[in-house]
Amino acid sequence: MKKYSLILFVIMTQLSFAQNDSYLWLEDVENEKALNWVEEWNKKTLAVLTEHNSYKGIYNKNLEIYNSTDRIPEPTIFGNFIYNFWQDKEHERGIWRRTTIKSYLSKTPEWEIILDIDNLSGKDNIKWVFKGASGLYPDYNKFLISLSKGGGDAVVIKEFDVETKSFVENGFYVPEAKGNTSWIDKNTLMVSTDFGDGVTTSGYPRQVKIWKRGTELKDAKLVFEGEKDNMGVWGYTIPTQDKTYQLIMRYMTFYTAQYYVLEKGKLVKLELPDDIELAGIVNDMVILRLKSDWEVNDQFYKQGSVITAKYNDLLRGKPDFYLLVEPDERSSVAGLSSTKNMLLVNMLNNVKGELYTYKWDGSWRKHKINTPELGNISLAASDENSDNFFFYFENFLEPATLFYGDAATGDYNKVKSLPTFFPTEKYKVQQFETTSKDGTKIPYFVVGPKNMKPDSNNPTLLYAYGGFEVPELPSYSATTGTAWLEKGGVYVLANIRGGGEFGPKWHQAGLKANRQRVYDDFHAVAEDLVSRKITSPKKLGIFGGSNGGLLVGVAFTQRPDLYQAVVCAVPLLDMKRYNKLLAGASWMAEYGNPDIPEEWEYISKYSPYQNVKKGMNYPEVFFTTSTRDDRVHPGHARKMVAKMSDIGYKIYYFENTEGGHAAASTNEQRARMYALIFTYLQMKLMN
Repeated sequence: MKKYSLILFVIMTQLSFAQNDSYLWLEDVENEKALNWVEEWNKKTLAVLTEHNSYKGIYNKNLEIYNSTDRIPEPTIFGNFIYNFWQDKEHERGIWRRTTIKSYLSKTPEWEIILDIDNLSGKDNIKWVFKGASGLYPDYNKFLISLSKGGGDAVVIKEFDVETKSFVENGFYVPEAKGNTSWIDKNTLMVSTDFGDGVTTSGYPRQVKIWKRGTELKDAKLVFEGEKDNMGVWGYTIPTQDKTYQLIMRYMTFYTAQYYVLEKGKLVKLELPDDIELAGIVNDMVILRLKSDWEVNDQFYKQGSVITAKYNDLLRGKPDFYLLVEPDERSSVAGLSSTKNMLLVNMLNNVKGELYTYKWDGSWRKHKINTPELGNISLAASDENSDNFFFYFENFLEPATLFYGDAATGDYNKVKSLPTFFPTEKYKVQQFETTSKDGTKIPYFVVGPKNMKPDSNNPTLLYAYGGFEVPELPSYSATTGTAWLEKGGVYVLANIRGGGEFGPKWHQAGLKANRQRVYDDFHAVAEDLVSRKITSPKKLGIFGGSNGGLLVGVAFTQRPDLYQAVVCAVPLLDMKRYNKLLAGASWMAEYGNPDIPEEWEYISKYSPYQNVKKGMNYPEVFFTTSTRDDRVHPGHARKMVAKMSDIGYKIYYFENTEGGHAAASTNEQRARMYALIFTYLQMKLMN
């Protein structure tokens, strides 16, 4: 009887919220009425922002930056070639091209265009967006190209021949879905997609099949099937000289998964904790990242550590584990990569990058590479045929520089740097700490003029994310520099909980019932900026996207007294229905399940859509989203705008008709979006 009563209560609660929500029609993305509503709002917002005296200059400068031929061509190594996807003025939708490693390292690389996305879009009359390519090891003469219609996560996958520069006639083709494919050999794929039997409640694949060339996709052999309420199931391969590892990941939730391998056609489950991350296989050693403490074989491994085991031992269920990295309270592993013989580990130490190499010879031998200091290191491409690799270094005032190194010796050379688009010598970077509501120390960076006065009058933009164990790191932004810093603004990056700056513990401190800690951290940074007289509430703006959009939505509804301007981009806002919209169900491990009364109780206290009230002194928020966002539903932003407008609040709204979750597909669209954002910020905080 109790169980029945609880179920009935949940059903009645859901019906009540649905009946009381008069804006549900805006969740119908392509509905004519909804699209007309979007068009009207776009017109109103563009009429104000594009006519502002700041807009044209910001837009033109943005477009110059995005189209600059001095940008670093991001490298991806396949065999003897470096591949790169490139967009500029002449190639709006982009070209996929390649060059030799020797040519790439020269001052003027000679590029060979492999695929022109603009030509393909014109031919097919579809606004294609290039979403990556998977090559056939070891010759890489065939690729599986992923293409999105308008920039969403769902892709069409087609086989491509780089020698003939054409799609393979009657080759492998996977219809549009949120799936993926991997090569087993030239005639065999491992495929995770919607095979017509349904997907998970999160909209991701729940089946993995082996597909042979010359057969129909519907006839592919099923090798694994997950449950409907799993987040998703994916198969992938790791090709090496000795063998091709075939792995399957069954994600029960966003943070829990079971790993399986296919050996001689048989499925073998790896006996590992559900919250462990299998990060790769190097020289037959499986690399594992721990999300929680683990005691195994009479050994204790701390949360956040990286451990390894021999593949065959793990397969037999009798592994010996070897400790690779054990971070402390203020450090974490930011990235892992491998060359032919070496493992590369990118560490964060108090939100500053360090780079190490490890070599296995019965135990792991560690060496620190003497990289530039006080900035953000990110691993780029690595070479499976040698120990060479690429990495980036940047910080707020140093443009990204690409280096080419030898992991075996630790030596490296500069390849190319981004140009400096604004006079960085005029600015300084400071790192502060403040105390959150529960006593936790929260670090943040402040970028501003060297002669900045503590007079509470500096226009300040505060940015944070605070979710999904994603660290926010010092990075160079030419658009922020030219459109904000050069105009007299101050930029602040907050390293709040929920992120990954200090490992899994920092992230888990803000999960589910503890979510309010994330928002308290954000408020604490804002209050500290005011108390230090860097700025004042009338001069303070905030910016966040996706989960960060939820963050700033909570911020202005909880503390409207702190903020004068809010940019809320591709946001989650209706936390009562988020798990029913697109990929939302996959995030319940982060936020909780609003259909469970006990969990809705804490979610309801911060959900912006439910907490908007009449008679509040809210700032004039600028909401942005994309019609083609198939990850975070555009209905979140649409409904919030409609509700706030009907209550009587002045707001701004712009919805790009393509672009997916990034809200932009071309350089022109990116230039326009950020011109609108910075025009709004200048209008609210500087004029």
